[in-house]
Formats: sequence, C-alpha cells, structure tokens
Amino acid sequence: SQFSERTTHQLLLRKRREIEKPPPNPKSELGAPERKRERERNRGGGAERSPSSSPRRVIMAMAASRSLWASRAASYLKISAFPRAFSTVLKDLKYAETHEWVKVDGDSATVGITDHAQDHLGDVVYVELPEVGASVSQGTNFGAVESVKATSDINSPVSGEVIAVNDELLEKPALVNGDPYEGGWIIKVKVSDAGELNSLMDDKKYSKFCEEEDSKH
Repeated sequence: SQFSERTTHQLLLRKRREIEKPPPNPKSELGAPERKRERERNRGGGAERSPSSSPRRVIMAMAASRSLWASRAASYLKISAFPRAFSTVLKDLKYAETHEWVKVDGDSATVGITDHAQDHLGDVVYVELPEVGASVSQGTNFGAVESVKATSDINSPVSGEVIAVNDELLEKPALVNGDPYEGGWIIKVKVSDAGELNSLMDDKKYSKFCEEEDSKH
C-alpha cells in the first residue's frame, strides 16, 4: 500500500544518514580537566608542561629568592652598621662644652677634640695647627678641623703658650678619628692659669652634657 511504501522509504533514508554520519570526535567526549591538558599539550608543541616549568612561576620564585636575600642583607647591615649610641669618654680628663678635652700633667696640658666631636664630624681630612710659641686663651679658637661633612673651629680649654703641635696630623689627619685621645692629640700648652680647669666638666658631667645635646637634635 501507499502507507507501507512511505514507511519503508523513511526507514531507508534514516539508515542512510546513520551510515553517512561522521565518526564521533574523541576530544568532544573529554571532560573539562582532560580538555585543559589537551590545550596545554597543543600550546607547548605536544609535550605536557609541568606546572613548575611555567615561566611565570619561575619568575615568581626568583623574585621571592631575591626578596629573601635582600631581607637577610638588610638585617645584617642593621646589626653591623648600626650607629653608635654612646661615644667614648675617658676618666681623668677635663672637657669643654665645645667638645675639646684636656689632660693636665704638671703645668703642661695636652689638648684634642673628643670622640663625640669626631664622630659627629665624620672622616677628618685636614687639621689646621697653630705655631709653636703662639698664645691661646680659654674659649677662643686656635685652629680648625676639616671633615667630609664640615669645618669646625678648635677652641682651647685653657689659656697659655703652645709648646708643641702634633705635626703627624698634617700627614695623617684620620688619627683624630681613629685615636682621638692618644695619637690624635692636637697641641700641648704651658698652662698660665690652673684655676681655669675648675670651669671644665669631668667625664660624668660631659657624658650627660652630650646626651642632652643630642636629644635636642
């Protein structure tokens, strides 16, 4: 009948479509994780890349390593280069408010600048010395110290006559920094008025004076 012929014809068309249907793409059947790995293989030329080989992660690891090194270096510098909180102040010396020290032996006095003074000045590059035989007065300048930071006058803590100068400072001004109380002495004076020593500070008063002065800055 006409109905059976139409049904048979439809079955033949359906069978033909099934035969001509292209084979399924195996990639379309992959799940999301498998598709991600497949894309990474195609992008990397067929080889699956390890997460640790990602350039971004390598750069991040290098940056973290540099940061750790910098942190350790900063800690080391903070410990090794920390500025000194206290300068050396010796007993048995007298000190002026302008940061000179004087050591008296009989009627002779040796004069220099204190450790506190040289520490604030920085590296000394030149020392101006007076002539032997010159007269000096308490509280007046007789020379100067030039450093990489500034030039500062040197005042005499006592009055008298200059009987010696430390000529070695002309060649080695850094002695003022490295050995201010011994090798860095500046002049020797024959004291004309021993009573002037009473107006100077001892080591305890000078230490307190320096602390108060530094606290103002």
